Amino acid sequence: MSEPMVVLVTCGSEEDAVKISNALVEERLAACANIVSPVRSIYRWEGKIWDEKEWLLFIKTQRKKFDELEKKVKSLHSYTVPEIIALPIIEGSSSYLEWLVEMTD
Repeated sequence: MSEPMVVLVTCGSEEDAVKISNALVEERLAACANIVSPVRSIYRWEGKIWDEKEWLLFIKTQRKKFDELEKKVKSLHSYTVPEIIALPIIEGSSSYLEWLVEMTD
């Protein structure tokens, strides 16, 4: 049984967001990646409060692909510690979820 999930990743530029999204879909680590731009992120890093524009990826995949997806994101990402957060998809359109599985198998 598949375990569909959404992975959230923030990027510091549109170019990075596109590069990561394309690689994940091309390598079948993701069925789809949506780029939301820009989002405003406020966070603490290295003792300072930052207020930055970022590009947010909503990546649809299967749980069994997470480790490989995480490794790929880290290899392409410009951040030292990129945000990579996975959330389960509890319910969804059966035809969409079937497509998601088909695209990532």
